[in-house]
Amino acid sequence: MFSILRTVWYVFLHAFRKRVTVQYPEQKPYLAPRFRGRIILSRDPDGGERCVACHLCAVACPVDCIALQATEDEHGRRYPEFFRINFSRCIFCGYCEEACPTYAIQLTPDFEMGEFYRRSLVYEKEDLLIDGPGKYPGYNYWRVAGVQIGGKKKGEAEHEATPTDVRSLLP
Repeated sequence: MFSILRTVWYVFLHAFRKRVTVQYPEQKPYLAPRFRGRIILSRDPDGGERCVACHLCAVACPVDCIALQATEDEHGRRYPEFFRINFSRCIFCGYCEEACPTYAIQLTPDFEMGEFYRRSLVYEKEDLLIDGPGKYPGYNYWRVAGVQIGGKKKGEAEHEATPTDVRSLLP
């Protein structure tokens, strides 16, 4: 009984406090430094797509709002043929950003995503790709990965030793 009376008393006191109004379009609200908003796909410093279509983001997504299809170019570099995020289902948890090994998916502090129709909240790869590298400007996955692609053989990545010939290890 005491907790009910205390709750009613707090509601009564709150009714007489001064209201705080934020004039939204002119005055932006405060966002925490680690706020998770709109999802973007960033690019490498050389302008290529960072996403290697590994499907880790789609697997990590708890609401299954990410869909993609992998393909390769003529140099052996993997990229998504299509990349689709349904923002009407997205809960902005950030698991996709944490699961991405190439820092391709990043969550930005943009929160103004209101749409009238739900089908307008399905963003394709063209809507998600930005021109810059985002939060990690010096990182290039294909330069540090031990993957052989056109113009780079195995053992030629940064901080990578040349592959060992296993036949030379035989007795």
